[in-house]
Amino acid sequence: MALQDEILKQSGQIKTDSYPMSISELVNLYRDGELDVHPEFQRVFRWTDNQKTRLIESILLGIPIPPIFVAQRTDGIWDVIDGVQRLSTILQFMGELKGEDKQPIEPLVLEKTKFLPSLENRTWSGASAFEKDLQLYIKRAKIDVNIVLKESDEKSKYELFMRLNTGGSPLTAQEVRNCLMIMAYPETYEWISDLAQNSDFTNTVALSDNDRQEQYPMELVTRFLTFRKLTEEDLSEVADIGDYLNDALETLHVTARNKKKRSVEDAVFRETFRVLNSHLQEDAFRRFNPQKGRFMGPFSIASFEVVAMGVGFNVRPDTPFELASEAIIDKVKSIWTDPVFTKNSGQGVRASIRIPKIIPMGRSLFAK
Repeated sequence: MALQDEILKQSGQIKTDSYPMSISELVNLYRDGELDVHPEFQRVFRWTDNQKTRLIESILLGIPIPPIFVAQRTDGIWDVIDGVQRLSTILQFMGELKGEDKQPIEPLVLEKTKFLPSLENRTWSGASAFEKDLQLYIKRAKIDVNIVLKESDEKSKYELFMRLNTGGSPLTAQEVRNCLMIMAYPETYEWISDLAQNSDFTNTVALSDNDRQEQYPMELVTRFLTFRKLTEEDLSEVADIGDYLNDALETLHVTARNKKKRSVEDAVFRETFRVLNSHLQEDAFRRFNPQKGRFMGPFSIASFEVVAMGVGFNVRPDTPFELASEAIIDKVKSIWTDPVFTKNSGQGVRASIRIPKIIPMGRSLFAK
């Protein structure tokens, strides 16, 4: 009976409804401000014009479009939790889509496809506009809409978002996390995004263009804010790093909305990376090779957890961090021959094993 009881309890957390709606109806809801597709998501979802064209082609060919999921907010507005790119593509093609600044986004110009090569350079309006009958066909096409009602548990809504946008999806864990923040914790998203653009931070984390595109800087900031002052007991409870960071968003949200707490975290973050950039620049989180006497290789997350968290733990928000340049550089070099670090930072070592061991090590290493 335990399993049945669990199923009954959890299934009751989400209350849903569903029905088909025409594209015209969905466009009207968007135009009236009753459907929020979150323009911020356009920095996360990365469909090409070819992918967008193929969606329009599917509609014209009568190929069923996957259902969209929306969450009904307490004010009655629908938040799109799955189907953002599909709806955005349709809205952009029809010249309705607006960006974060509320200004219209340039309408989509279609490309030729295997089955409909004559789509090339076609538009919704203007000299190359679709014929009236094709426009009506698109407007009347139906999409199934699954509605998570406002009576549903808030956390269940975002658990649903996670499941819909991870299995078989090209999104990284942080890209999904960003979407969750945009919907549930917008102040937190803006805060972390601002810190991720700090020049000292970007100079020290030598990341690839692909890492940056996939929002890895945002993940590093989230890790720093989450683990910087966490007790060793709490560090030992980290199992899946992604789940832990997702669960931490609520706590970060409280900090983001508290002016005093946020000011402290801001000051510590900026001082931490000011110090590291001043003394090490992009070598701050790269492997040190004692034989060659230099830093080399790509960014190391284990080094970040020791060095950034170690310095950050010892920084005081109202006082410059006082360790001589040579001392800081020598301490960073020393981690690469420390047996605790080398044992717990190798390839294949899970975060749940690594974090409880090396974060406390960094705290001790950079203590004044």
